[in-house]
Formats: sequence, C-alpha cells, structure tokens
Amino acid sequence: MSSSAKIMDPAFQGVGQRVGTEIWRIENFQPVPLPKSDHGKFYMGDSYIILQFGDKDEAGTAAIKTVELDAALGGRAVQHREIQGHESDKFLSYFRPCIIPLEGGVASGFRKPEEEEFETRLYVCRGKRVVRLRQVPFARSSLNHDDVFILDTQDKIYQFNGANSNIQERAKALEVIQLLKEKYHEGKCDVAIVDDGKLDTESDSGEFWVLFGGFAPIGKKVISEDDIIPETIPAQLYSIVDGDINPVEGELSKSLLENNKCYLLDCGAEIFVWVGRVTQVEERKAAGQAVEEFVTSQNRPKATRITRVIQGYETHSFKSNFDSWPSGSANTNAEEGRGKVAALLKQQGMGVKGMTKNTPINEEIPPLLEGGGKIEVWLINGNAKTALPKEDIGKFYSGDCYIVLYTYHAGERKEDYFLCCWFGKDSTEEDQTTATRLTNTMFTSLKGRPVQGRIFEGKEPPQFVALFQPMVILKGGLSSGYKTSIEEKGASDETYTTECIALIRISGTSIHNNKSVQVDAVPSSLNSTECFVLQSGSTMFTWHGNQCSFEQQQLAAKVAEFLRPGVTLKHAKEGTESSAFWSALGGKQAYTSKKVVNEVVRDPHLFTLSFNKGKFKVEEVYNFTQDDLLPEDILVLDTHAEVFIWVGHSVDPKEKQNAFEIGQKYIDMAASLEGLSPHVPIYKVTEGNEPCFFTTYFSWDNAKAMVQGNSFQKKVALFFGIGHAVEDKSNGSSQGGPRQRAEALAALSNAFSSSSEKVSSATQDRLNGLSQGGPRQRAEALAALNSAFNSSSGPKAVTPRASGKGQGSQRAAAVAALSSVLTAEKKKNTPDGSPVTGNSPLTENSPTVLAAETKSDSSEVEEVAEAKETTEELAPETGSNEDMETKQENVDAANDSQRTFSYEELKSKSVNIAGIDLKRREAYLSEEEFNNVFGMAKEAFYKLPRWKQDMLKKKFELLGRNARKKRVWVAFMNDPKWKLYEYIVLKRLLSGPRRQNLSLLAKEGS
Repeated sequence: MSSSAKIMDPAFQGVGQRVGTEIWRIENFQPVPLPKSDHGKFYMGDSYIILQFGDKDEAGTAAIKTVELDAALGGRAVQHREIQGHESDKFLSYFRPCIIPLEGGVASGFRKPEEEEFETRLYVCRGKRVVRLRQVPFARSSLNHDDVFILDTQDKIYQFNGANSNIQERAKALEVIQLLKEKYHEGKCDVAIVDDGKLDTESDSGEFWVLFGGFAPIGKKVISEDDIIPETIPAQLYSIVDGDINPVEGELSKSLLENNKCYLLDCGAEIFVWVGRVTQVEERKAAGQAVEEFVTSQNRPKATRITRVIQGYETHSFKSNFDSWPSGSANTNAEEGRGKVAALLKQQGMGVKGMTKNTPINEEIPPLLEGGGKIEVWLINGNAKTALPKEDIGKFYSGDCYIVLYTYHAGERKEDYFLCCWFGKDSTEEDQTTATRLTNTMFTSLKGRPVQGRIFEGKEPPQFVALFQPMVILKGGLSSGYKTSIEEKGASDETYTTECIALIRISGTSIHNNKSVQVDAVPSSLNSTECFVLQSGSTMFTWHGNQCSFEQQQLAAKVAEFLRPGVTLKHAKEGTESSAFWSALGGKQAYTSKKVVNEVVRDPHLFTLSFNKGKFKVEEVYNFTQDDLLPEDILVLDTHAEVFIWVGHSVDPKEKQNAFEIGQKYIDMAASLEGLSPHVPIYKVTEGNEPCFFTTYFSWDNAKAMVQGNSFQKKVALFFGIGHAVEDKSNGSSQGGPRQRAEALAALSNAFSSSSEKVSSATQDRLNGLSQGGPRQRAEALAALNSAFNSSSGPKAVTPRASGKGQGSQRAAAVAALSSVLTAEKKKNTPDGSPVTGNSPLTENSPTVLAAETKSDSSEVEEVAEAKETTEELAPETGSNEDMETKQENVDAANDSQRTFSYEELKSKSVNIAGIDLKRREAYLSEEEFNNVFGMAKEAFYKLPRWKQDMLKKKFELLGRNARKKRVWVAFMNDPKWKLYEYIVLKRLLSGPRRQNLSLLAKEGS
C-alpha cells in the first residue's frame, strides 16, 4: 500500500468519484461528511474542508486533514484557505448567490433553523458577482450611504440602497432576497426596495423607517478591521526548508523553483505556497504550518488569502506574477498526475470514471449561424475593398486580406450580422490595417450590431468555415500590396492559377471543418488519412488515402468542380496511382500515414479586465453564468480556440472603441503565460447581439437577455416584472452629495410636517420625531435643498458607467416629495377633503392648482406653470409604471366616453374644447369614428404600449402637446405667495444654467 493511502483519513475513502462539491466539517478534530442538504450553511464556530474544486486548534486540524485529502487525490489539487467574511471569489462561486452565516457550531449544540422562532435580521450585502453577506446589528447606526442592506422581517423583506452604493451590488442583493424568500418564507413574503435620500410617499419607505424608529439622517460608513483590504505588493519569493522561511535572491523566474522544495510567494493580498512534485507529504504539512506562522508574525489582515499550488498545476493568478511562464512539459505532467491518481484510486478499490487517457470522443457539430443568409466578401486592394463575384466566394489567397459580411435571421430577432476580417499568413501589415479600418467603418454604419471578428489563416473557427461550401485557401495573392511585397523581397510569385501544378489537401469531414488548403506539390505532402486534389495543366486528379472517409471523397470532388467547373476528374486510390500522377509531383516518394491530431479542447474561462496603476490586471470570474455579463463591464471569454470580447451597453464609449486593443492585450498576456496562440480568432460581441457560438458556453435565457437597462434595472424587471420601473443611477451613486440630499429631504419633512395630513400622534412621533414647521423652517429646508443641489452643479471628472439620469431622478424625487406635501395641504384646506373643481381647462392631473385670476406678477406665474410642466414631463422617467398608467387611462377613457366630439373638433390644431382632458383627446371620439381613425377599437388601443399610443396619436394630430405649453393663470389656497416661491425655486433648480441663490429666495419667502 502506498504511503499516501496509509496516512489517509477513513472519511476520505471513495473521494473524488462524484461530480460536484463535497464538504467535511471538523468535529472533535476529525472530518465528518456534510449532507448535501446542508451545503451552503456554514456555522461561525466551525472549520470545513471543501472539495471541488472556530477554534484555532480545529482550524489547524482542517489544514492538516486537507493535506491528507490532497494525497488521496494524487497530490495535484490546488488548496485554498478561506476565512469567514473574507472568502475568495472562487470559493463563493460554488455557493451562489451567497453563503448565509449562521451562529453557533457543532460544539455549541445549535438548533436547526426550523426549530427557531423568526428573528428580524439586518444584513449588509457586498460584491458585484459573488456576494459576501454579513449580519449586522438591527439598528439605524448600522446603515450608511455606501452599502446595500437587506432587512429580513417576518412578513416583508426590504432592500435599502445606500445613495453611493454600487448598482451591481444592488442587483446581487435582489438575488439574495430571492434566496431568503424561498428558504425562510416559503416564497410567500412581500419584497420592497427603499432608496436612500428619497422621501417617498409610498408605504414601503414609511414602513421601513418606522422599524428604525422614524426617518432621520444616517451616519457615514465606519471602517472596521473586516473592511481592511490587503494591498497587493510586488511578488517576493521565499524558500521553505524544515519549516524555516528564507528569501530567495534574484529576478523572479520559473527557473528558481526546484521540484524537491516548497516555496512561499508573497503578493500581499494573497500568499502562494508552491510545492515541488517530488516533495513528501510531511514536508508539505510543515510548509503549510510555516506559512500560517508567517502570516501571523507579519500581522497580515484577516482577508489575506493562502493558496497552495502543485508543480505543473499552477493557477493563472500564480503564473501572472511572472513575466513569462515557459510551457515546458506541462502536458506531460498533467498526464503523469492523472495516471498517479488513477493508480492510487485503483489501489483503494475505487472506480475511476472519466479518467481514461485518449478516450475517443464522438465528433459533434458545434453551434453554427443560421443558414439561408446573404454572404458578401471583399478583397482588400490598396486603400479600398473590391467585391468578389459570387463564383469566387470561398477562395482565399494567403497573401491577401478579406472582409466578410454575413446577414441572417436568428429566430424572431431582426437581422443579425457576422462581420469579420480574414488575414492571410503572407498578407502585408498595410493590408491588415486597411481591412481593420474598413471593417470598423462598416460596424459603425450597421449601428454597432454585428458580431465583429478578426480571423487568421490556419485558425478559422467552425462558424466561419461553414459559411463557404467549400472553403479553399490558395497560395499567393491577387492584391497590389502582395505583388509589391514579393517584388521588394525578390521572391517568386507562387499565386495559384488554373494552369499551374497545385496540390489541395482535403481533411474536413463535416460542414464546419471542410476547409481545403493548397500545400506543396510534393509526394511528402500526402497522407493516408486524407484526400487530395492534384491539378496538372488541364488534368485534375482526386487521390483517396486508404484511411480517408467517404465524406472526404465527396468533398474532394466538390473542390475540384469549384476550382475548375466542368472538368473531367481522374480518380486515383492509394496504391493504384498512374505514372502521370507521380510525374506531376516530381516522382514517387515516401509519405506519412499518421492522422493529424486536433487541438486539445479546454474548459472556457471568463475574465474581467482593468488597469491598476498602469498595469494590466486580469481577474477570473469563476463558475460563470449569464448573470455575470454585467452591462457596465467589458469581459473576455477565452475558450482557447477563440477569444470573445463582450461589451455591455453601459460601458464608456471610449472603452467600447478600444475593445479589440483590450482583447489583444489579454491575448499577448495569455500567450506568454498559458500558451494561447497569438493568432487565435478574436470577436467583439455587444450586449443584446450575442451569437449562438457565444451563448453555447452559457445556460442562455433569451428572455433575460432581452431586458434593457443597467444591472439593477434588469434585475428589478426580472424580479418584479417588466413593467416595474426604477431610477437609473448611472454609476451607482447619485450626483452631488447623497448625504446632503438625504439631510435636505429630512429638513423638508420637518418644515412641512405641520401642514401634512393629520395622523395619530403616535404615528407622527414614530415617523418624524421632529418639531412643527413654520416659515423659518421652510426657508431652512429650501436652503438645505439649495446646498444639496448646488453641490452637484460644478464640473466633476466622472467616468460614466451607464446612461446618466441619476441627477434628474434625484431632482424629480425632490419635486415629487414637495408636490405631495402641497397636495396634502390642499386636501386639508378643502372642507370635504376632495379636489376643488371649476370651469378651468386644467385636468385632474393638477389637483394642487386652481384656475383663477391673481394679482401676482405674471412672470412668476409663468415660471410656476413651466415648473409644473417640467415636473410632469420628468415623471415618466423617474419611476412611473407604464402598466399602471395604461390601466388608469382605460378607466379614464371609460369615464370620458359619455361625451363625444367629432374628429375635426378634437384635432390638436383645432380650437380647444373646454372641460376635456387635452392629453386624451382620442377618448372623446365615438366608437365608430375611433375605429375609422385608428383602425381598431378603443379597448385594443389602450392595450398598446404607451409609446405606440403616443405615436398613433401624433400621427393623427391627437397628441395635444400644445395644451401643456399654454400659459396657465393659477392661484394657490392658503398662503399662495409662499407656494409660488416654492415652485419658482423648483423650476430654477430644474433649469440647469438658470439656478439662482436659493438662500435669498428662502429668506424672502420667510
């Protein structure tokens, strides 16, 4: 029995035979398997071992037992030490959307969650792709402006979005809420979103603040030890000998690592332990303990990660600390390790599944573009492109560059485009530059919708090859650039012609790989596993190797017909060749019969890219899903055969333009560290235009992909329904001082509390706890509001990450809050509490104003009217629900159907009719005339989307926009002069350059 089997703990018997995650908890210093139903539940007092991938003494036991488990797996597993609250992204990716921390541990006699009474909990939620969920005290002091919080109560779950919080974190918080809802509420509780700094009249916001004792400003974020993120430092290498750690001198290179030693690579935020292949188990244990002591002695933050890698199985994050990583015999090591594991498991009587070397794989056709589309090909010639005639599409010359555009329909979508350059291996740099420039121009003219690619000869992907039936790559070139190049070099022109001697290799067996290539016309080019076409003057031979397939034979005949239409073929089977055949090749000679081995298929990897202090930084997104494609990001999907640059809608325009340059930087880095081909096909894929050969690497949901908006807006639409609208806060924070805005709104609440509708004194105390407001308080409120808005008026260097409506949304929220207060005052001052009516053309959408004559200055009144109009126009952008509006219009239309007018009377260019809603002129048409004008019934019309209704109304001159532009003489009940100032102030706030010093207005108003 091997030494590793002798020291292996019985708990690890049979390990590694099941696909997925296996977890052990350390109980009384022994690993105990955890049931699948408890995966994702981690108790704060315990230590665990997780394969997929407390008490201090028990933590040490976990480290030692992990080494034993590694031995059971052949000693090639990558080990990670994870600390609660500072887990790595890779670890958390196995427990999406998050780990829910539970109090207690195995020694604490914890109770099962179902036995406990429900307890209201407050969590802080951090992370844009994987979530670190931490429970914090249920108190107002735990809240801040920078984080996203989840308040889990028995009947309702609230999400509180700090004004400065990241929109990706807001989106991930909704995933956590879905988990909490299903896990602890049986999917039956309500969910509400509360925005920091938004004084909302809806009940959700009020209910939330009642639970914290009423609305009041919240404090700044307090930085604790858990929030300290270790700094990344230049990597320093140390050797570990007999538990002693000593620095290694010299420039960091792979050659410093000896296979009989262990090393420590200190990168600051992460510490790697590199283990040589021939080290013993006891040496590895000692190295692990030495590293733990090193971290403690250096007083490193808790978040410092420790990762152990074995020689030959180094991770990307480890190798990225070296300038280059020569591949050496990595593949041999992989096979050697695979054999050791198989032998070890066989000794232990374990079945080995999926580990057989060179297991034959049935060839599958990968996802290809929809057939039946239109293909166009252009040859680059000088500074322009020349369209190829239909009969030449499929012929590519090695000395030329081409542009290919394929237009097709995928399902019910509009036209899709596949646009790419093809670079021949002998093409000139000038032609490649011209092809790139012209392709970019075409991409822009097609509104950025095509999948744009760059493809190099010899690396053609299946979806490209499948467009041409057949595809033949010929020697030489037709472009002026190629001709000039060979003249300058003094080389002979080998360009294919129909009269030359040419040998074409046919190696494909299916539609996606039937690429044929012209090779040297010599006998050594032949291969018994393939077919060939030999052209010699007017004669065409097809040669069939003894091991070729019937599909290859068919393709050979097709290629011959493509090159020389109508030619008579002479068939030659291997071993029966004529003298004319061998004469054309220069005489009979030996050739190979070995099958060409295809590249090894590797797992795809998704990466985020960034520049940190001028250094290009790549971070992997582990166990990626479609949800990791965030609209604010550029990501790289590396399948080793292809590289995709995915660009989100909300990415900065300059970054979008540089997508290929960013992708090339990644390829250059991966070529030196991972052995990626520098000529791998590269594509730019924009959000919403993903092709099938990209989506095949995800469990793709088309419905999810069609949702518009930033990360948070998309998640809200999927969670609550498409009609649910949220504010668009472009970069996760509102403009110009969220804390100031929150305090300004609190001051407004204070100022108007005495004028709002009467509520019980108990409720009033809970919601406000504020003094009664008078003129002075109102002036102070406006001054605070002025400060909050003016702080955002100055120029700021902010890189936009999404479409920017955040500033307008905040201001509109302030307007809505102020308007709600005035509405409440109006209702209170009306004897029956109902809206005041009159003979004015004003609609019911303006309940706070009354048509009348007033002695107020006409300019001020006009500003009030314009401010009100601006508020109405902003409202749809700042959280209105289109579905609700449509329902309301249906009700209003039913009420208005009692009065009818002719189409000519209702046209927007006609004289206005008193007493009707000018925004809904169409509602006053009779059913018959409505049908004649719109070609549909009213019921069908009001089921259309709002934008479509407006488009039809505008077409038939019934939109009535002029009605909102009329001057309206208004008067306010109860202190009209004050209300005029309020609306003038808001109007000026919303008018940008016309902002005034509101403190003067506030002073005058008081």
